[in-house]
Amino acid sequence: MKRKSKLTAVILCAAAVCSGFGGCGNGPEEMRDISSMELVKEMTLGWNLGNSLDVCNADRDSDGEIDENAADVDETLWGNVPTTKEMFEALKEDGFDSVRIPVTWRDHLGEDYTIDSKWMDRVQEVVDYAYDLDMYVIINLHHDGGGDPEFGAWIRNASTDYEGVLEKYKAIWNQICDRFENYGDRLIFESMNEVGFDDMSEDAAYDTLNNLNQEFVDIVRASGGNNPQRHLLIAGYWTDVAKTCDSRFKMPEDPAERCIVSVHYYTPWEFCTTNINYEWGTAEEVAVMEGKVQDMVENFVNKGIPVIVGEFGTGVWNEEASGVYFTEMFTKLCHENSIAPFMWDDGAQFNRETCEWNYPGLLEAMNRAVSGEDYEVVKG
Repeated sequence: MKRKSKLTAVILCAAAVCSGFGGCGNGPEEMRDISSMELVKEMTLGWNLGNSLDVCNADRDSDGEIDENAADVDETLWGNVPTTKEMFEALKEDGFDSVRIPVTWRDHLGEDYTIDSKWMDRVQEVVDYAYDLDMYVIINLHHDGGGDPEFGAWIRNASTDYEGVLEKYKAIWNQICDRFENYGDRLIFESMNEVGFDDMSEDAAYDTLNNLNQEFVDIVRASGGNNPQRHLLIAGYWTDVAKTCDSRFKMPEDPAERCIVSVHYYTPWEFCTTNINYEWGTAEEVAVMEGKVQDMVENFVNKGIPVIVGEFGTGVWNEEASGVYFTEMFTKLCHENSIAPFMWDDGAQFNRETCEWNYPGLLEAMNRAVSGEDYEVVKG
Protein backbone atom coordinates (compact mmCIF):
# COMPACT_ATOMS: atom_id res chain seq x y z
CA MET A 1 0.00 0.00 0.00
CA LYS A 2 1.32 3.42 -0.95
CA ARG A 3 2.19 5.85 1.80
CA LYS A 4 0.45 9.20 2.13
CA SER A 5 2.11 12.18 0.50
CA LYS A 6 3.68 14.71 2.84
CA LEU A 7 0.91 17.18 2.08
CA THR A 8 -1.80 14.61 2.85
CA ALA A 9 -0.05 13.65 6.06
CA VAL A 10 0.09 17.27 7.18
CA ILE A 11 -3.60 17.79 6.42
CA LEU A 12 -4.63 14.64 8.27
CA CYS A 13 -2.42 15.50 11.23
CA ALA A 14 -3.86 19.00 11.48
CA ALA A 15 -7.38 17.61 11.28
CA ALA A 16 -6.61 15.18 14.07
CA VAL A 17 -5.33 17.96 16.30
CA CYS A 18 -8.42 20.06 15.60
CA SER A 19 -10.58 17.06 16.50
CA GLY A 20 -8.87 16.66 19.84
CA PHE A 21 -6.88 13.59 18.82
CA GLY A 22 -3.54 13.00 20.53
CA GLY A 23 -0.20 11.76 19.26
CA CYS A 24 0.17 14.35 16.51
CA GLY A 25 0.88 18.06 16.85
CA ASN A 26 4.60 18.61 17.21
CA GLY A 27 5.69 15.26 15.86
CA PRO A 28 6.57 12.01 17.63
CA GLU A 29 6.45 11.97 21.40
CA GLU A 30 9.58 10.96 23.27
CA MET A 31 10.11 7.21 23.63
CA ARG A 32 11.74 6.36 26.92
CA ASP A 33 14.89 4.28 27.01
CA ILE A 34 13.34 1.40 28.95
CA SER A 35 12.98 -2.28 28.21
CA SER A 36 9.66 -4.00 27.62
CA MET A 37 10.16 -5.81 30.92
CA GLU A 38 10.45 -2.46 32.71
CA LEU A 39 7.37 -1.20 30.87
CA VAL A 40 5.27 -4.19 31.92
CA LYS A 41 6.41 -3.83 35.53
CA GLU A 42 5.01 -0.29 35.54
CA MET A 43 1.51 -1.64 34.89
CA THR A 44 -0.68 -2.44 37.86
CA LEU A 45 -4.37 -3.02 37.16
CA GLY A 46 -5.50 -3.68 33.57
CA TRP A 47 -9.01 -3.75 32.08
CA ASN A 48 -10.55 -4.68 28.72
CA LEU A 49 -13.09 -2.55 26.85
CA GLY A 50 -14.75 -5.77 25.70
CA ASN A 51 -17.71 -6.02 23.33
CA SER A 52 -17.37 -2.43 22.13
CA LEU A 53 -14.88 -1.67 19.37
CA ASP A 54 -14.40 -5.40 18.82
CA VAL A 55 -18.00 -6.04 17.74
CA CYS A 56 -18.62 -7.62 14.35
CA ASN A 57 -21.59 -8.23 12.11
CA ALA A 58 -21.39 -12.01 12.40
CA ASP A 59 -23.09 -11.94 15.80
CA ARG A 60 -25.88 -9.57 14.79
CA ASP A 61 -29.11 -11.48 15.36
CA SER A 62 -32.37 -10.52 13.65
CA ASP A 63 -35.36 -12.81 14.26
CA GLY A 64 -33.01 -15.64 15.10
CA GLU A 65 -30.90 -15.28 11.96
CA ILE A 66 -27.58 -13.59 11.34
CA ASP A 67 -27.92 -10.72 8.89
CA GLU A 68 -24.55 -10.31 7.22
CA ASN A 69 -25.79 -7.26 5.30
CA ALA A 70 -27.26 -5.36 8.23
CA ALA A 71 -26.63 -1.69 8.86
CA ASP A 72 -23.17 -0.33 9.62
CA VAL A 73 -21.55 -1.93 12.63
CA ASP A 74 -20.94 0.38 15.56
CA GLU A 75 -19.74 -0.16 19.11
CA THR A 76 -23.27 -0.51 20.54
CA LEU A 77 -24.06 -3.61 18.45
CA TRP A 78 -23.61 -6.07 21.32
CA GLY A 79 -25.49 -4.06 23.93
CA ASN A 80 -22.93 -1.67 25.40
CA VAL A 81 -23.34 2.11 25.44
CA PRO A 82 -20.97 4.34 23.42
CA THR A 83 -17.58 4.62 25.07
CA THR A 84 -16.85 7.90 26.87
CA LYS A 85 -13.83 9.54 28.40
CA GLU A 86 -15.66 9.52 31.73
CA MET A 87 -15.40 5.73 31.79
CA PHE A 88 -11.62 5.87 31.71
CA GLU A 89 -11.51 8.73 34.20
CA ALA A 90 -13.50 6.58 36.63
CA LEU A 91 -11.30 3.55 35.97
CA LYS A 92 -8.15 5.54 36.63
CA GLU A 93 -9.60 6.91 39.86
CA ASP A 94 -10.38 3.32 40.82
CA GLY A 95 -6.72 2.31 40.44
CA PHE A 96 -6.49 1.13 36.81
CA ASP A 97 -3.56 2.44 34.80
CA SER A 98 -3.77 0.12 31.77
CA VAL A 99 -6.50 -0.68 29.27
CA ARG A 100 -6.75 -3.06 26.36
CA ILE A 101 -9.02 -1.82 23.60
CA PRO A 102 -9.84 -4.78 21.35
CA VAL A 103 -10.63 -3.63 17.80
CA THR A 104 -12.24 -5.56 14.96
CA TRP A 105 -11.59 -4.09 11.52
CA ARG A 106 -13.23 -6.60 9.17
CA ASP A 107 -16.59 -4.82 8.85
CA HIS A 108 -14.92 -1.48 8.11
CA LEU A 109 -12.81 -2.24 5.04
CA GLY A 110 -13.22 -0.88 1.55
CA GLU A 111 -11.36 -1.35 -1.70
CA ASP A 112 -7.74 -2.51 -1.31
CA TYR A 113 -8.53 -3.10 2.39
CA THR A 114 -8.76 0.63 3.09
CA ILE A 115 -10.10 1.23 6.60
CA ASP A 116 -13.20 3.41 6.75
CA SER A 117 -12.08 6.85 7.91
CA LYS A 118 -14.95 7.23 10.38
CA TRP A 119 -14.05 3.95 12.06
CA MET A 120 -10.36 4.81 12.23
CA ASP A 121 -11.21 8.21 13.70
CA ARG A 122 -13.46 6.61 16.30
CA VAL A 123 -10.79 4.09 17.28
CA GLN A 124 -8.30 6.93 17.70
CA GLU A 125 -10.80 8.97 19.70
CA VAL A 126 -11.34 6.11 22.16
CA VAL A 127 -7.61 5.44 22.38
CA ASP A 128 -7.11 9.10 23.25
CA TYR A 129 -9.68 8.95 26.04
CA ALA A 130 -7.32 6.65 27.93
CA TYR A 131 -3.99 7.74 26.48
CA ASP A 132 -4.56 11.39 27.43
CA LEU A 133 -5.03 10.23 31.03
CA ASP A 134 -1.49 8.77 30.97
CA MET A 135 -2.83 5.24 30.87
CA TYR A 136 -1.18 2.39 28.97
CA VAL A 137 -3.26 1.38 25.94
CA ILE A 138 -3.21 -1.79 23.83
CA ILE A 139 -4.92 -2.05 20.43
CA ASN A 140 -5.05 -5.09 18.17
CA LEU A 141 -6.74 -7.04 15.39
CA HIS A 142 -9.42 -8.84 17.39
CA HIS A 143 -12.28 -10.80 15.80
CA ASP A 144 -10.54 -10.54 12.45
CA GLY A 145 -9.03 -13.80 13.64
CA GLY A 146 -12.42 -15.23 14.58
CA GLY A 147 -13.92 -18.65 13.95
CA ASP A 148 -16.54 -17.54 11.43
CA PRO A 149 -14.86 -17.04 8.03
CA GLU A 150 -18.22 -17.16 6.25
CA PHE A 151 -19.04 -13.82 7.89
CA GLY A 152 -15.72 -12.06 7.47
CA ALA A 153 -13.14 -13.55 9.82
CA TRP A 154 -9.97 -14.01 7.82
CA ILE A 155 -6.66 -14.41 9.72
CA ARG A 156 -7.19 -18.13 10.33
CA ASN A 157 -7.47 -18.57 6.56
CA ALA A 158 -3.67 -18.34 6.53
CA SER A 159 -3.68 -22.14 6.79
CA THR A 160 -4.95 -22.33 3.19
CA ASP A 161 -4.16 -18.90 1.72
CA TYR A 162 -1.14 -17.50 3.51
CA GLU A 163 -0.20 -14.96 0.84
CA GLY A 164 -3.75 -13.63 0.57
CA VAL A 165 -4.03 -13.23 4.33
CA LEU A 166 -0.61 -11.61 4.49
CA GLU A 167 -1.57 -9.02 1.86
CA LYS A 168 -4.62 -8.00 3.90
CA TYR A 169 -2.71 -8.17 7.19
CA LYS A 170 0.00 -5.85 5.89
CA ALA A 171 -2.52 -3.39 4.45
CA ILE A 172 -4.40 -3.04 7.73
CA TRP A 173 -1.35 -2.79 9.97
CA ASN A 174 0.30 -0.26 7.64
CA GLN A 175 -2.71 2.02 8.09
CA ILE A 176 -2.76 1.55 11.86
CA CYS A 177 0.96 2.25 12.02
CA ASP A 178 0.55 5.43 9.99
CA ARG A 179 -2.29 6.74 12.13
CA PHE A 180 -0.62 6.09 15.48
CA GLU A 181 3.05 6.53 14.59
CA ASN A 182 3.60 9.60 16.78
CA TYR A 183 2.26 8.11 20.00
CA GLY A 184 4.74 7.39 22.75
CA ASP A 185 5.54 4.15 24.53
CA ARG A 186 2.24 4.02 26.42
CA LEU A 187 0.57 2.80 23.21
CA ILE A 188 1.23 -0.86 22.46
CA PHE A 189 0.30 -2.77 19.30
CA GLU A 190 -0.85 -6.42 19.63
CA SER A 191 -0.43 -8.67 16.59
CA MET A 192 -3.77 -10.54 16.75
CA ASN A 193 -6.17 -12.28 19.12
CA GLU A 194 -6.68 -16.00 19.84
CA VAL A 195 -5.40 -17.40 16.57
CA GLY A 196 -4.42 -20.99 15.87
CA PHE A 197 -4.62 -23.34 12.91
CA ASP A 198 -6.19 -26.64 13.91
CA ASP A 199 -6.68 -27.69 10.28
CA MET A 200 -2.90 -28.07 9.85
CA SER A 201 -0.33 -30.35 11.40
CA GLU A 202 0.81 -28.94 14.75
CA ASP A 203 4.30 -28.15 13.49
CA ALA A 204 2.94 -26.33 10.43
CA ALA A 205 0.38 -24.51 12.57
CA TYR A 206 3.03 -23.17 14.92
CA ASP A 207 5.18 -22.17 11.97
CA THR A 208 2.28 -20.27 10.42
CA LEU A 209 1.58 -18.29 13.60
CA ASN A 210 5.30 -17.64 14.13
CA ASN A 211 5.60 -16.35 10.55
CA LEU A 212 2.64 -13.99 10.94
CA ASN A 213 4.05 -12.65 14.20
CA GLN A 214 7.39 -12.04 12.50
CA GLU A 215 5.62 -10.23 9.66
CA PHE A 216 3.87 -8.08 12.27
CA VAL A 217 7.17 -7.01 13.82
CA ASP A 218 8.70 -6.33 10.41
CA ILE A 219 5.70 -4.20 9.33
CA VAL A 220 5.79 -2.06 12.44
CA ARG A 221 9.56 -1.64 12.48
CA ALA A 222 9.55 -0.53 8.81
CA SER A 223 6.95 2.18 9.46
CA GLY A 224 7.51 5.75 10.59
CA GLY A 225 7.46 7.89 13.70
CA ASN A 226 8.00 6.00 16.94
CA ASN A 227 7.08 2.63 15.52
CA PRO A 228 10.66 1.37 15.07
CA GLN A 229 10.93 1.51 18.88
CA ARG A 230 7.33 0.74 19.86
CA HIS A 231 6.70 -2.02 22.40
CA LEU A 232 4.83 -4.87 20.71
CA LEU A 233 2.58 -7.59 22.07
CA ILE A 234 3.03 -10.97 20.37
CA ALA A 235 0.07 -13.35 20.36
CA GLY A 236 0.85 -16.81 21.70
CA TYR A 237 -0.57 -19.92 20.07
CA TRP A 238 -4.33 -19.59 20.65
CA THR A 239 -3.03 -17.28 23.45
CA ASP A 240 -3.25 -20.44 25.55
CA VAL A 241 -0.69 -20.69 28.35
CA ALA A 242 0.27 -24.34 27.79
CA LYS A 243 0.32 -24.08 23.98
CA THR A 244 2.35 -20.88 24.11
CA CYS A 245 4.87 -22.44 26.51
CA ASP A 246 5.41 -25.17 23.90
CA SER A 247 8.92 -24.94 22.42
CA ARG A 248 7.44 -24.70 18.91
CA PHE A 249 6.15 -21.22 19.68
CA LYS A 250 8.91 -18.74 18.85
CA MET A 251 9.14 -15.07 19.69
CA PRO A 252 9.95 -13.03 16.57
CA GLU A 253 13.34 -11.54 15.87
CA ASP A 254 13.18 -7.86 16.72
CA PRO A 255 16.00 -5.35 16.16
CA ALA A 256 14.51 -3.14 18.89
CA GLU A 257 14.23 -6.04 21.35
CA ARG A 258 10.86 -4.73 22.54
CA CYS A 259 8.49 -7.67 22.30
CA ILE A 260 6.09 -8.99 24.95
CA VAL A 261 4.27 -12.32 24.84
CA SER A 262 0.47 -12.33 25.08
CA VAL A 263 -1.54 -15.13 26.69
CA HIS A 264 -5.08 -15.43 28.08
CA TYR A 265 -6.25 -17.18 31.23
CA TYR A 266 -9.68 -18.84 31.38
CA THR A 267 -8.98 -21.90 33.52
CA PRO A 268 -11.15 -23.75 34.29
CA TRP A 269 -13.07 -22.95 31.11
CA GLU A 270 -16.42 -24.08 32.53
CA PHE A 271 -16.11 -21.71 35.49
CA CYS A 272 -14.85 -18.72 33.50
CA THR A 273 -17.04 -18.77 30.42
CA THR A 274 -20.17 -20.89 30.83
CA ASN A 275 -23.34 -20.88 32.89
CA ILE A 276 -22.29 -23.91 34.90
CA ASN A 277 -22.84 -22.87 38.50
CA TYR A 278 -20.21 -24.03 40.95
CA GLU A 279 -17.85 -22.52 43.47
CA TRP A 280 -14.18 -22.06 42.65
CA GLY A 281 -11.32 -22.12 45.10
CA THR A 282 -10.40 -25.62 46.22
CA ALA A 283 -6.76 -26.27 47.05
CA GLU A 284 -6.43 -28.22 43.81
CA GLU A 285 -7.89 -25.40 41.72
CA VAL A 286 -5.63 -22.82 43.33
CA ALA A 287 -2.65 -25.10 42.71
CA VAL A 288 -3.53 -25.26 38.99
CA MET A 289 -3.57 -21.45 38.83
CA GLU A 290 -0.26 -21.20 40.67
CA GLY A 291 1.23 -23.77 38.30
CA LYS A 292 0.08 -21.92 35.19
CA VAL A 293 1.59 -18.66 36.45
CA GLN A 294 4.82 -20.48 37.27
CA ASP A 295 4.90 -21.90 33.73
CA MET A 296 4.79 -18.33 32.38
CA VAL A 297 7.58 -17.31 34.74
CA GLU A 298 9.86 -20.23 33.85
CA ASN A 299 9.29 -20.12 30.10
CA PHE A 300 9.32 -16.37 29.61
CA VAL A 301 9.91 -14.01 32.53
CA ASN A 302 13.00 -15.80 33.80
CA LYS A 303 14.36 -15.74 30.24
CA GLY A 304 13.93 -11.98 29.94
CA ILE A 305 10.66 -12.12 27.95
CA PRO A 306 7.90 -10.04 29.58
CA VAL A 307 4.34 -11.35 29.75
CA ILE A 308 0.96 -9.65 29.51
CA VAL A 309 -2.17 -11.67 30.22
CA GLY A 310 -4.36 -9.79 27.78
CA GLU A 311 -7.56 -11.40 29.07
CA PHE A 312 -8.52 -13.21 32.25
CA GLY A 313 -11.55 -13.48 34.42
CA THR A 314 -14.95 -14.92 34.97
CA GLY A 315 -17.45 -13.31 32.66
CA VAL A 316 -20.28 -15.40 34.11
CA TRP A 317 -21.07 -14.52 37.72
CA ASN A 318 -23.06 -17.42 39.07
CA GLU A 319 -21.30 -17.28 42.42
CA GLU A 320 -19.97 -13.85 43.36
CA ALA A 321 -17.58 -14.85 46.15
CA SER A 322 -15.83 -17.33 43.85
CA GLY A 323 -15.51 -14.75 41.07
CA VAL A 324 -13.98 -12.21 43.40
CA TYR A 325 -11.63 -14.82 44.92
CA PHE A 326 -10.52 -16.05 41.48
CA THR A 327 -9.84 -12.50 40.32
CA GLU A 328 -7.93 -11.47 43.41
CA MET A 329 -5.83 -14.61 43.51
CA PHE A 330 -4.86 -14.39 39.84
CA THR A 331 -4.12 -10.65 39.99
CA LYS A 332 -1.92 -11.14 43.05
CA LEU A 333 0.02 -14.06 41.56
CA CYS A 334 0.68 -12.15 38.32
CA HIS A 335 1.65 -8.93 40.06
CA GLU A 336 4.09 -10.71 42.35
CA ASN A 337 5.77 -12.29 39.31
CA SER A 338 6.07 -9.13 37.17
CA ILE A 339 3.25 -10.20 34.84
CA ALA A 340 0.60 -7.65 33.85
CA PRO A 341 -2.98 -9.04 33.96
CA PHE A 342 -5.89 -7.41 32.11
CA MET A 343 -9.35 -8.39 33.34
CA TRP A 344 -11.83 -9.22 30.58
CA ASP A 345 -15.04 -7.21 30.89
CA ASP A 346 -17.83 -7.44 28.32
CA GLY A 347 -19.89 -4.89 30.25
CA ALA A 348 -20.89 -7.15 33.13
CA GLN A 349 -18.44 -5.91 35.75
CA PHE A 350 -17.93 -2.17 35.27
CA ASN A 351 -21.22 -0.37 34.62
CA ARG A 352 -20.43 1.86 31.66
CA GLU A 353 -23.48 4.06 32.18
CA THR A 354 -22.94 4.86 35.87
CA CYS A 355 -19.14 4.32 35.83
CA GLU A 356 -19.48 2.24 38.98
CA TRP A 357 -18.70 -1.41 39.66
CA ASN A 358 -21.54 -3.88 39.76
CA TYR A 359 -19.57 -5.82 42.38
CA PRO A 360 -17.73 -3.33 44.66
CA GLY A 361 -15.95 -6.19 46.37
CA LEU A 362 -14.22 -7.00 43.09
CA LEU A 363 -12.60 -3.56 42.86
CA GLU A 364 -11.51 -3.72 46.49
CA ALA A 365 -10.01 -7.17 45.97
CA MET A 366 -8.06 -6.19 42.87
CA ASN A 367 -6.56 -3.12 44.50
CA ARG A 368 -5.62 -5.21 47.52
CA ALA A 369 -3.94 -7.73 45.22
CA VAL A 370 -1.47 -5.14 43.86
CA SER A 371 -1.00 -3.25 47.12
CA GLY A 372 2.22 -4.99 48.02
CA GLU A 373 0.84 -5.79 51.44
CA ASP A 374 1.65 -9.14 52.96
CA TYR A 375 -1.74 -10.73 53.43
CA GLU A 376 -3.57 -13.99 52.86
CA VAL A 377 -6.13 -14.09 50.06
CA VAL A 378 -9.27 -15.44 51.68
CA LYS A 379 -12.50 -16.34 49.93
CA GLY A 380 -15.63 -14.56 51.08
